[in-house]
Amino acid sequence: MTTPAEPWMRRGPFAEGEWVRLNDAKGRKHNLQLVAGKEFSTKKGQLRHDDVIGQPEGIVITASLGGEYQVFRPLLSEYVVSMPRGAAIIYPKDAAQIVTWADIYPGARVVEAGAGSGSLTAWLLRAVGTEGHVGSYEIREDFAEVARKNVGQIIGDHPAWTLTVGDVREVITETEIDRLILDMVDPWSCVPLAAERIVPGGVVCAYVATTTQLSRFVETLREHGEFTEPRAWETLEREWHAEGLAVRPAHGAGSHTAYLVTARRMAHGQRALAKTRRPAPGAYGPDYTGPRPASVIESSHAP
Repeated sequence: MTTPAEPWMRRGPFAEGEWVRLNDAKGRKHNLQLVAGKEFSTKKGQLRHDDVIGQPEGIVITASLGGEYQVFRPLLSEYVVSMPRGAAIIYPKDAAQIVTWADIYPGARVVEAGAGSGSLTAWLLRAVGTEGHVGSYEIREDFAEVARKNVGQIIGDHPAWTLTVGDVREVITETEIDRLILDMVDPWSCVPLAAERIVPGGVVCAYVATTTQLSRFVETLREHGEFTEPRAWETLEREWHAEGLAVRPAHGAGSHTAYLVTARRMAHGQRALAKTRRPAPGAYGPDYTGPRPASVIESSHAP
């Protein structure tokens, strides 16, 4: 079995070794890798891989018991939601937000702390192209192996990627970073690293699961003083059912996945402008135990 060259730029007829996506009329989906002489079992019969190899995208093939399937190369957004997982994945809607608001561009030098299952890694590699670099760090060997396999299947042997097993705070090799993406339980612990390695004007972005993580990361950036005022948000997505006059939100459509925070690195030694409005009453009351911005500390001692 051969693997086509430059798999992230495939066009033309399907080749042996490629991954394809099958869809039936009920919306059932299957991903499979084409192997000459092999068959794929479905509820509606056997599908011969040889009936797909050499054919163009967008064909309809018929299984041995009459079931029909459309065949396409999987979009990255389709592949990542169905690929094998070690850690939970970053879903396409959040990956799109990260690529957009962290401003991932061709040629960027990106460090990703927490490779997980490789979902975001694939998006980052597509964004930086072959002239940039993505350095992924994953603390768990088993997760790293899943990420390595998943990225290899959908992106291939990308020349801009390195994957390191270890704690990014201890083993990082990159000295100048344009973008730092933190997908980890305690992203605030990487603020000193971000301050040391991100170039002036660069972006740090954290992907967190809870509001308490969001709050602590935001306040740690503010306390440091050399990052712009953090922007924190979530993106809600709602799919719609559209059939004739029956147009309504789809049943069971989940919208929330996680929270995102971005901030930019000031020039070294330059403090960011503090927020001009006073914090909300009680925002830093006696129950608050996290870091406090300098402006809050100063105001608490004012006469």
